[in-house]
Amino acid sequence: MTAIFNVPDMTCGHCEKTVRGALGEALPGAAVAIDLSAHKVTVEGDAAAAEEAIREAGYTPERVAM
Repeated sequence: MTAIFNVPDMTCGHCEKTVRGALGEALPGAAVAIDLSAHKVTVEGDAAAAEEAIREAGYTPERVAM
């Protein structure tokens, strides 16, 4: 399953690295794509686990309906 999130408070390279690391821990091996300028995160795998990982990293993900 592919999940897409808007993460409006992900604003810099450090934020991107933090989100990518959190998703890597929560969903090992999952494909993660981040478009920092659009504040979008696309991840393959469990959407609920991905959303929780982003929240626990200190960000506010908003799931995009597909």
